[in-house]
Amino acid sequence: MTDITRVAMWSGPRNISTAVMRSWGSRSDTIVCDEPLYAHYLLASGADHPGASEVVAHHEVNLEKVVHWLLGPLPPGKSVFYQKHMAHHLLPGMDLNWIDSLTNCFLIREPSEMITSLTRVLPNPGLAETGLPQQVDLFDKERQRTGRTPPVLDARDVLENPERLLKLLCDSLGVDFSPAMLTWESGVRDTDGVWGKYWYEKVWKSSGFAKYSHKLARVPPRFSGLLAECRGLYERLYEHRLRVK
Repeated sequence: MTDITRVAMWSGPRNISTAVMRSWGSRSDTIVCDEPLYAHYLLASGADHPGASEVVAHHEVNLEKVVHWLLGPLPPGKSVFYQKHMAHHLLPGMDLNWIDSLTNCFLIREPSEMITSLTRVLPNPGLAETGLPQQVDLFDKERQRTGRTPPVLDARDVLENPERLLKLLCDSLGVDFSPAMLTWESGVRDTDGVWGKYWYEKVWKSSGFAKYSHKLARVPPRFSGLLAECRGLYERLYEHRLRVK
């Protein structure tokens, strides 16, 4: 148990989080899990997400059981447990003490790109649904608890230089980088949540990180307030991101 590294990547929606999960899943020493708090979040919040009833029916909704599994033993030959988490799944009042047992890191995306993508699925998202307030809060707590700055990845940086950013991430986590993280076989994985059919079409077709391309879509004026709030939170994390020197 002491030789296990439990990497918890806290992301917001409409990011490259599934591609990063694919990257870690390509390692021979690693198992991955896909948004283990999602079913609990949907049941507790009543959020109207695509396929919500199917997610609740298929995945574990008991938070205590989920946490027990996240902190439990790994299969023989595995020493890294990569956990893809959505920060907005951390609901108010939730006991978060278990997160201290994880090696926490953060994945962010430029807010205007994130919001234009998110509103195609959720017509009227609020700030909490972007995950940014939860990311900043968890980042600050983690920094205070450990006395060090936890790793932050920006999606654009990863897409522009995946090998370099993944090496920086591995170094910061105390894990050896593996070239296997740069490619993967296309298709569905058993570890994908049942929600994949609504969200993962591009990832299922991919075999590596796509090149970054600037999105031309503009955030509708009615979301200008949300964009301003998101930008302030994003910039607080962005200044601490891992970067190529």
